[in-house]
Amino acid sequence: MAPRIDRPLSPFLTYRWTLTMAMSIVHRITGLALYAGTVLLAWWLIATASGPGAYANLQAFTSSWIGRIIVFGYTWALIHHMLSGVRHLVWDLGYGFGPNEREWLTRAALVGGIILTIVLWIVAYAVGGGR
Repeated sequence: MAPRIDRPLSPFLTYRWTLTMAMSIVHRITGLALYAGTVLLAWWLIATASGPGAYANLQAFTSSWIGRIIVFGYTWALIHHMLSGVRHLVWDLGYGFGPNEREWLTRAALVGGIILTIVLWIVAYAVGGGR
């Protein structure tokens, strides 16, 4: 019988959960959400090219409460994924690996995504008149 080799367990089983670990998973989830949101974006482009009736159907959906939640979620996923990408770029350049820097970058991506999404929607409502 071969000797037993002690291999490390998955970090999810042995490490204490950190915000950086959770945001890494959220980054992957927002990447998947962007694929689904791209279908909505394609629908918008097709409806725009198809004429007033098709565009009115799209507007009816995106003006409903569920449509607005989906579009808001897509907006947040897009902004959060972008800011997390910047965080990963900083790491790829060899910076921000200290515990304090890593935590700061992670919190900045999380809070920045939320704040920028809300600000973008406020500006859109102010410019668009709530439409």
